Amino acid sequence: MDESRRAFLNDLLEAPTPSGFEAAGQRVWIDHVEPFADDVYTDAYGNAIAVHEGTAETTIALTGHGDEIGFIVRDVLEEGFLRIAPVGGSDRTVTKGQHVTIHGDEPVNGVIGQTAIHLRDPDDDRYDEITAQFVDIGAADAEAAAEHVEVGDPVTFSTTVEDLVDGRIAARGIDNRAGSWAAAEGFRRAVAADGDATVYAVSTVQEEVGLNGAQMVGFGLDDVDAFVAVDVTHATDNPDVTAERRGPVVLGDGPVVTRGSANHPVLVDLARDVADDAGIDVQLQAAGIRTGTDADAFFTARGGVPSLSVSIPNRYMHTPVEVVDLADLDAVADLLAGMASAAPDATPFAVDV
Repeated sequence: MDESRRAFLNDLLEAPTPSGFEAAGQRVWIDHVEPFADDVYTDAYGNAIAVHEGTAETTIALTGHGDEIGFIVRDVLEEGFLRIAPVGGSDRTVTKGQHVTIHGDEPVNGVIGQTAIHLRDPDDDRYDEITAQFVDIGAADAEAAAEHVEVGDPVTFSTTVEDLVDGRIAARGIDNRAGSWAAAEGFRRAVAADGDATVYAVSTVQEEVGLNGAQMVGFGLDDVDAFVAVDVTHATDNPDVTAERRGPVVLGDGPVVTRGSANHPVLVDLARDVADDAGIDVQLQAAGIRTGTDADAFFTARGGVPSLSVSIPNRYMHTPVEVVDLADLDAVADLLAGMASAAPDATPFAVDV
């Protein structure tokens, strides 16, 4: 990954984007795609959409959701501590003792309190629900706290991007700024290839709280023939994953193409053919009921729009230390660009019955 693309990824990962508060990350995404898009715009809730106008009738959308899990301030206690609630699927087992940032008018540093081991009853150790946990910003009382925060302010872990060895990185919110990065970079590469299809790149909002942005976009983009939703999926190759939960996805082994449920078979074939032609290694994943991605919203839009979930292997999902391999991100971007270029020859996207 070259320096410019890596800087874009870092900027996305460092922006606070809890569901419903995605503006900072969407601004980063828009600034990146504007130079090579024919048009870029947002809708009422901040879904960001870029378009490259092609000469063919085929239109394909490359998408990733721009929001992350987090927390929200739900109460300020008399003693100055903050009660919080989860935004999305926040993991209560990794929250205590973490540095956090409250994103009010100005960022405020805090910590999620954890009583010292010396003062706890070892027979009573348990994982409190997030709503029973609290943030300490150092305020002496509620009046002092109210000078800095208020109910409804979003909260994120304070971790940013760390380089690991062998081209791997760790960060919070890789789910799914990695996907929105890939959608933007796949779009850029598709524009550079100057194919015939009209190509959209989309960064959706509020995926983590119900695929809400994808439902808006799926309704609003009424000329799209196919959606490719890029998200992360579980790499289950770390030692503490039990045997019955181990799956076929390995970090660094390439993009993951999902089969079943929302995933249209013609798009599955298109992805696999493009990968074969380009020498991109892909992994397969099964979705017997749902994908758990924006594809689940796109494929039922407007009476049914062919959709595909393409994923990036990710360790430790929904923790502050998610881990991905940069080579997987680059490979996903190449796959998306190839699919956009090959899409006109693959139409119509229809099941042969």
